[in-house]
Amino acid sequence: MKNLRLYGGKPYRVAVLHGGPGAPGEMAPVARELASLVGVLEPLQTAGTIAGQLRELYTVLKGKGDLPVVLVGWSWGAWLGFIFTANHPSFVKKLVLVGSGPFEERCADGILPTRLSRLSEAERIEVFSIVEAMDDPAMKEKDRLMARFGALMDKADSYDMLPHDGELLAYQYDINQSIGREADELRRGGKLLGLGKRIRCPVVAIHGDYDPHPAEGIREPLSRVLKDFRFILLEHCGHHPWVERGARDRFYEVLKGEVVQ
Repeated sequence: MKNLRLYGGKPYRVAVLHGGPGAPGEMAPVARELASLVGVLEPLQTAGTIAGQLRELYTVLKGKGDLPVVLVGWSWGAWLGFIFTANHPSFVKKLVLVGSGPFEERCADGILPTRLSRLSEAERIEVFSIVEAMDDPAMKEKDRLMARFGALMDKADSYDMLPHDGELLAYQYDINQSIGREADELRRGGKLLGLGKRIRCPVVAIHGDYDPHPAEGIREPLSRVLKDFRFILLEHCGHHPWVERGARDRFYEVLKGEVVQ
C-alpha cells in the first residue's frame, strides 16, 4: 500500500488524516469532495508508533504540501493532527478536528457502554466474543476480526447512515493496538491535552451530537488550552458526518468554508 494519494492538482493546501489507528482509506470521499476547491493530500499512515506516523506525515507534507496546509483529521487522525501541529507549528495553517476522541480520560468511560446500548443483544454478544478472540495470542486472523468489530461499531456510531461504498483499504490490528496503547498513555498522563499549549494556529472541532465520543470531552478541555478554538456541533450526526443523511450537506458546507478561508 502506497502511503499517499493525491486529489485535484497543485498546489496541495489541504491534507486529510484517516482514523483507526490502522484503518487507512476512509477519508477518500472527503478528499474528493474538497478537491473541487483545492488540491488535497491523503496520507495513509503505515508506521506502528506515533513517532513513526509523525515522521511519515512530516515527509509527505514537506515533500508535496504547499505549506502551511490545512490539516483535517478524523477520529484518530484528529489526535494525530493535534500532536503534529504542536510539534511542527510552521507546517499547519489551520487544524480541523472531525469526530475527535475526548482529550481527558474521565470523558472516555462512557464510549463503549453507549455503543453497546445501541446494538442488539446478539450483536453485543458478538462484540465481546470478538474482543476475547483478538486478545488470544494464538489467533491468526486479527485483521479480519478487527474488520467485523469495526462494522459493528460503525452501526453503533451512526445516526442515519446513507448507503455508501466502504473505502477503507485495510484493517491493521497490530498498528491499531500499538498506537492505541501509546495514545491512551498520552491522554492518561495529561500530555495529549498539554500539547495544545504549543498550538498557535486556529483550531476548529466539528462533532456530531450522536457521536458516542462525548462532545464535552473535546469542547471543554480544548477551550482551556487553545488560544483560537471554535466548536461546531452537527445535529442528527454520528461519528462519520460525510455519510449521515441529515448532516452530510451541513458538514461539507462547514468544512469547505474552513479550508478556503
